[in-house]
Amino acid sequence: MTHLQKLAGVAAIAEGLIYIIAFIYFGTFFTYPINGSPVEKMTYLAEVQLTFSLVCLLMYVVFGVFLALLVVGLHERIKHTNTPTIFIGSLFGVIWVGLVIASGMLSNIGLAHAIELANKSPEKALELWTTISVITESLGGGNEVVGGLWVLLVSIAAMKGNCLPRFINFLGCFVGMAGIATIYPNDTFTEIFGVSQIVWFIGLGLYLLSEKKAQMTQTNKTARL
Repeated sequence: MTHLQKLAGVAAIAEGLIYIIAFIYFGTFFTYPINGSPVEKMTYLAEVQLTFSLVCLLMYVVFGVFLALLVVGLHERIKHTNTPTIFIGSLFGVIWVGLVIASGMLSNIGLAHAIELANKSPEKALELWTTISVITESLGGGNEVVGGLWVLLVSIAAMKGNCLPRFINFLGCFVGMAGIATIYPNDTFTEIFGVSQIVWFIGLGLYLLSEKKAQMTQTNKTARL
């Protein structure tokens, strides 16, 4: 149990860092020519394909793997409360894992096909990439309803069972509601969800790791006595 909690803590911090890397990349280095022609857009995507694919692999597939560890770890920690909230919340967590990983695979494979098609028809290639982008955003890139429901329900269950610090629980409720609000297509809600979840992930991870350390210290003191 304690080993799983440590893994969950490491996973939570890793997810927060992945969010930060994604924000830096898309906010600073990814300069997609929004108003460019189909040829310009597909040429740019071909030039940054390797970097873009690696970032997508990190922010979707790797993120999904860490998310699976965190979902299981939190479920094990809170399930003793025996409330339907934690079981329903964990179910949404599992679904979110699948959606996130699927989004990453779809984005990378789709980009490769679109770039290959661009050699014959840049216009059709751009149409394909636009379709893929819409599907990716709908599954897990811009629509965070499923993730929001997981964070909200887990936070409510942890609050009822007094399993996590109040600050983390209240922040989790805020993050969850922001995620649910992304059902309305507005980038502001997505950004609020992303930024606030960074704080929640890192805060949760540090708590889980520090608690593990505190338990070990207390155990050692007890053994010496």
